Amino acid sequence: MSQNPTIETNPSSAGRWHVLADRVLQGHALDESEALSILESDDAELLDMLAAAYRIRYRWFGNRMHLNFLINARSGHCGEDCHYCSQSRVSSAQITPHNLLSADELFEGAGMAAQHQAKTYCMVTSGRKPLESDLATIEAVAPRIKQAYPLKLCVSPGLINQEQAERLKRCGIDRINHNLNTSEAFYPKICTTHGYRQRLDTLEAVRRAGLEICSGGIVGMGESAEDVVELALRLGRLKVEAVPVNFFIPIPGTPLEKVDYLSPRWCLKVLVMFRMANPKCELRIAAGRERSLGPLQPLGLYVANSLFVGDYLTTKGQPPEADFEMIEALGFEPVVDGVH
Repeated sequence: MSQNPTIETNPSSAGRWHVLADRVLQGHALDESEALSILESDDAELLDMLAAAYRIRYRWFGNRMHLNFLINARSGHCGEDCHYCSQSRVSSAQITPHNLLSADELFEGAGMAAQHQAKTYCMVTSGRKPLESDLATIEAVAPRIKQAYPLKLCVSPGLINQEQAERLKRCGIDRINHNLNTSEAFYPKICTTHGYRQRLDTLEAVRRAGLEICSGGIVGMGESAEDVVELALRLGRLKVEAVPVNFFIPIPGTPLEKVDYLSPRWCLKVLVMFRMANPKCELRIAAGRERSLGPLQPLGLYVANSLFVGDYLTTKGQPPEADFEMIEALGFEPVVDGVH
């Protein structure tokens, strides 16, 4: 008679993630060693880790999913040298640049966001900082969108000061996106035309203006695990409302085109670490999820409570129908009623 194989387990490691989750739920701030232990854990612990992170997600968001729709409001023509970006001055990537969309076109984009069951409509402009005409266009269209659709409005305008942030708040913008992208130590390796301090200054101006902050990063550009941890912990200290985690997509024609491959299991550990470092934030799986997580994408939603539906800036996402099917299969439900 055959016997079932014996599966060896380590009870101490199997339960330690739930112990850590308990501490986070009680207000503990994740420290560097704890965060690194998540990224460096054995793959055999992954399901326990996901279950522990799901408890934190469920505490603040239940099984609700926050969908976001992004529009590339101005593409290309950027004077910055961000090495990962197809729109930068050092890129020869084949993209179609265009000037800022008109107020009517941005309004039409809001309608598409509503059709995609999105809760947040994100308007992104390329370039170092907004032009006066950019701000005027946004000031003209934001009240129209607010009157027509129950959307939260987010703008990604580049580097801004407090006066500009206050103008955006007054016209109806709810949230500013400005990603830190990586750690302060690694940042000079991916951009030299502006510094990390300028990005932090923008986030501080946004906070002083009373706007919500959306800030995250790109994982997989050649940084170390310590760099990823430093970014997650800094965002936790800043108490940002939304954290998009992008998984790097190597784009031909950019300086980082040959940096490649992220293990889907490691990507899940990254999401767990970001959740434990930012327990109350809207944690969003952003660009690269289709490529880097692949068939493990649904597991990521047990940790993250937000995603982009539709395409990204210059790269394609999966069809919205596939996202809706994935969300429904998990027993989750999009948030569409109102902006909170």
